Amino acid sequence: MTAATTITPLISIVTVCYNSEKTIADTIESVLNQTYGNDGNSSSSNFRIEYLLIDGSSKDNTLNIIKSYANLAAQKNISYKYISEPDNGLYDAMNKGISLATGEWIGIINSDDFYASNQVISMVANKILQDATISLIYSDLVYIDNKNPDRVVRHWKSGGFKPSSFYYGWMPPHPTVFVKRNVYDQVGLFNTALKSAADYEMMLRILLINKIKPAYLPVITIKMRTGGVSNRSFKNRLNANRQDKLAWKINKIKPYWFTLYLKPIRKITQFL
Repeated sequence: MTAATTITPLISIVTVCYNSEKTIADTIESVLNQTYGNDGNSSSSNFRIEYLLIDGSSKDNTLNIIKSYANLAAQKNISYKYISEPDNGLYDAMNKGISLATGEWIGIINSDDFYASNQVISMVANKILQDATISLIYSDLVYIDNKNPDRVVRHWKSGGFKPSSFYYGWMPPHPTVFVKRNVYDQVGLFNTALKSAADYEMMLRILLINKIKPAYLPVITIKMRTGGVSNRSFKNRLNANRQDKLAWKINKIKPYWFTLYLKPIRKITQFL
């Protein structure tokens, strides 16, 4: 075990949103309720969490909801920043957030997801402090019923990583991933030419191509509402598969003939 530093790192969290008035409050509150860096002894110049909300010029009440939490964030000693402007889609907005982030580590949580407990960032920080050689941390995720957040409908248990894992349809659940900032400096931002597979391509680029060292945190850190775009219909799933194939092609690597079939098949086991 290698001690990274005795100073707790600044961790940036990015949420991108558009017309998210029904769910954004849950997301925001799950971030503001994190205990990390909120021991009551820190000054406003010593934030440990930086929270950035990137809104794509929502037409509903999303921006007003975001603004309403600014005072609570200050009370919780969390740096709270937001912008609202048009963007070119989800991953363009994520790239904006990453570019604005000043933390040593960056996590991205979607506007219809929320942290599973108020200890998530503390657990991530502890993992960081245990080993200075890791540059990416991922964990487990559960899908919950849209109408009943206490009902788990699917459990994405990530498991440990090996370079061969991607060839057998594996990827880490992106909402659980925290990446050291200098990794983005090294490998670049999300490829916005891809649609549903931009996060998959990023994980390929970081872990398989650039061989960045990851660490697995075997706990559920994210609760995600069901209804992802890529899974809403057979047509969307087919398009997602094509995007996955392109993710390998643009990185000049070739999957096994069964790799991209295994990726959706692996999801079936998450319902068991």
